[in-house]
Amino acid sequence: MKAVRFHEHGGAEVLRYEDVETPAPGPGEVLVKVSACALNHLDIWIRNGVPSYKIPMPHISGCDVSGWIEKLGQGVSSPPKGRRIIVSPGVSCGSCELCKSGHDNLCVDYKIFGAGTQGGYAEYCVARALDCIPLPDDIGDEEAAAFPLTFLTAWHMLFTRAKLQKGETLLVVGAGSGVGTAAVQMGRWAGARVFATVGSTEKLEHARAMGAEHVIIHSTERVRDRVKDVTGGRGVDVVFEHVGGEMLTEALASLAKNGRVVTCGATAGGQATIDIRFVYMRQLTLLGSMMGTRRELEEIIPLISQRRLRPVIDRTFPLSGAAEAQTWMEKRGNFGKILLLPEG
Repeated sequence: MKAVRFHEHGGAEVLRYEDVETPAPGPGEVLVKVSACALNHLDIWIRNGVPSYKIPMPHISGCDVSGWIEKLGQGVSSPPKGRRIIVSPGVSCGSCELCKSGHDNLCVDYKIFGAGTQGGYAEYCVARALDCIPLPDDIGDEEAAAFPLTFLTAWHMLFTRAKLQKGETLLVVGAGSGVGTAAVQMGRWAGARVFATVGSTEKLEHARAMGAEHVIIHSTERVRDRVKDVTGGRGVDVVFEHVGGEMLTEALASLAKNGRVVTCGATAGGQATIDIRFVYMRQLTLLGSMMGTRRELEEIIPLISQRRLRPVIDRTFPLSGAAEAQTWMEKRGNFGKILLLPEG
């Protein structure tokens, strides 16, 4: 088969479109014929190299996969051959106390498909049968690849961690990203007033079209000042933050009293300056969030099927154009998800 691999860490130039032996499913596994695979910033982080994150080398990235069951491994009867599926991006042991209690994203053996395992930048990939979720017929292949990781992450952040309520105010940082587009829609669906930040004027109207009431261009405007302006000095109840760096400082400064910041990423850097006095005097809460549970992903699928939530696709690239696709993501030119499509 054709696949995109990297044999050493580095820039987009280390990605190789090459012939690879088609993997064989082992016991409890299936072979998936990939229809589409979405990019995530995690793909870039692990390509660059994260010292604490060990990955199999040479490595095939790709966390979000839609496709068809091509072959069953030993002991597998479901999903059957020919079934259209998505691969759950979260991989847990399934047997520990946390998994059994429905908190599988806290499993000590938790890993992300395509990062801790070989992934979907390929014509075929292997996944555990229990991680393959059947797709409704009314969700297309490209749409299916565009939502699992980001929509699951956004759902867990907003509703499980931050406990967003109807009538609250929500600020979504980086609304042009895949997780940002999901958060804007989920906030509106939940009945919140949604504000958003984007990095350029080109993305401003896209954010408004999704339902953001006020849109701030964070590359040219001070976020806290605009937020206080549009809220009459009050601030917002919840900030959805996934950028890190000094944006986290801006997020905390944009909160109303008793407000919550929920964060899941650090694309702008892992260090931020926080005035602890400001946090305790205004009784603010800072929440970390990591992926979400299988149960939450299964709650999201019907909302996609019913078109209450819609994955936003920026553009598609052929599988052989993976380096170009990752470069486009690194330039932050996208509004929504970027997909790779096998050419066979």
